[in-house]
Amino acid sequence: MPLEVITHEATGNAKPTPVLFVHGSWSGAWCWAERFLPYFAAQGYNAHALSLRGHGASAGRERLRWARLRDYVADVAQVAGRLPAAPVLVGHSMGGLIVQKYLESHPAPLGVLLASVPVGGVLRATLGLARRHPLAFLRANLTLSPYDLIGTPALYREALFSPAMPAELVNRYFARMQQESYLAFLAMLFSRPKPEQVHSPMLVYGAGNDRLFHISEIEATAKAYHTEAVIFPDMAHGMNLEMGWQAVADRLLADLANRGL
Repeated sequence: MPLEVITHEATGNAKPTPVLFVHGSWSGAWCWAERFLPYFAAQGYNAHALSLRGHGASAGRERLRWARLRDYVADVAQVAGRLPAAPVLVGHSMGGLIVQKYLESHPAPLGVLLASVPVGGVLRATLGLARRHPLAFLRANLTLSPYDLIGTPALYREALFSPAMPAELVNRYFARMQQESYLAFLAMLFSRPKPEQVHSPMLVYGAGNDRLFHISEIEATAKAYHTEAVIFPDMAHGMNLEMGWQAVADRLLADLANRGL
């Protein structure tokens, strides 16, 4: 499967461990290229982000509706396997679930979850969306179109961003949002992570103002992976694009340095 991979090569002498970023629903590798890729490259990391099949410039757009979560895991395995060394894996939202499922059968120096689908699943988040926006939720399921859940700039802002996020940025990012697989949407409801099968060390970061995943769910995920959650109190779900993204990136860089990565 031809997959888009955006790479920013390290400035100066590259550190031996690359970093591979995995996007969430409706998105693509571009969301990491906005902030994280150049920032990590400037700190000496070869930084890569893939677009999952059917996303961004990757192949498979015409079959996206029927892509399965295991297909996305296979995409990560394909890209990770081509890198010169096993990468640190960083996943946001649905990408965090993909990272968890990948690590159930693949080793990595470190897995990092940003506002990730929690180990307890997304039922609470799904019911919250249905309660707040019943018509959009009904339309998404009747038409097999998860895009309808964020199908206006207002819905997109509510789901991902803090009120302080500039409108011009919200609109620019919204213009790049796309359809998501309905089967992957269902899998987030029914395919729970299996932390007992993950043997790689994990970091879990959460957002204090996340409208999708409650702090208690982030903390439960961290506990399942024998670590403590790092909560960024003033951030919303879109931690990789929010105005406070640099605080997240700097904390991750410090954690990588502390682990000799």
